[in-house]
Amino acid sequence: MPYPFDNPLVFVPLVALLGLFVGSFLNVVIYRLPVMMEYDWQDEIAESRGEPLAETERINLVRPRSRCPHCGHMISALENIPVISYLFLRGRCRHCHAPISIRYPLVELLTALLSGYAAWRFGSNPGTIGALLFIWMMITLALIDFDTQLLPDNLTLPLLWMGLIFNRFTDNILLDDAVIGAVAGYLSLWTVYWLFKLVTGKEGMGYGDFKLFAAIGAWLGWQMLPLTILLASVVGALVGIGLILSGRQKRSVPISFGPFLAAAGLIALFHGETINTLLPIFSAQVP
Repeated sequence: MPYPFDNPLVFVPLVALLGLFVGSFLNVVIYRLPVMMEYDWQDEIAESRGEPLAETERINLVRPRSRCPHCGHMISALENIPVISYLFLRGRCRHCHAPISIRYPLVELLTALLSGYAAWRFGSNPGTIGALLFIWMMITLALIDFDTQLLPDNLTLPLLWMGLIFNRFTDNILLDDAVIGAVAGYLSLWTVYWLFKLVTGKEGMGYGDFKLFAAIGAWLGWQMLPLTILLASVVGALVGIGLILSGRQKRSVPISFGPFLAAAGLIALFHGETINTLLPIFSAQVP
């Protein structure tokens, strides 16, 4: 007798619905985690100087409840339903009518769409669980890096270890390929970083990019690294040139590379094997 989850017409919508609510939580992580890190850094600096800790409201991923940044109105459960509440409120705070960023429902929709697509692409098996974790972390890291030019260790490092552990206990990819992917991912960008710095005297990227690329290698295997870095570099260059030519980005201001790595990692997750097959340059094997 088949299980209900074996039916894509049931499984895919359920996973997409789950993604919608996860996307709502990711919005919280994207906003609050950098703030939490900033408080921690301030506390460490104060402790090292023997100064009292700053008396500021402490936040975590659960408390306090979400509230309007303009008037402080506490968001009720009915005002926090993914996408639906935004549409019902017409994109404005119920109390002060200040505009709510459209990014919140867009993140929820993106998470739902990618989650549903993963369910359809991989089916009801452990591989889908891994794909969902990878997708959710890529979205979170991409937007945090876009906002702050930071890729937090407390996300990139657990993501790396989760990839290795997941591939140890599933048949997603060989563990050897995952380990080589993690090492090669880190060392490749680490090498580029130091070569660029020796030649120009400037830092071309942050250490968080090394760790994110290592995590992508741990999840997808070393075979996906050339494709991922090529896609990230080409798209990043095109976007960067476009922003500079349009006047939205100054040449002296660095552009975060993490979002492009994350997007390329998602493309590799879904279609990497197909692209590697079509383009022999990416399908080399370990000698």
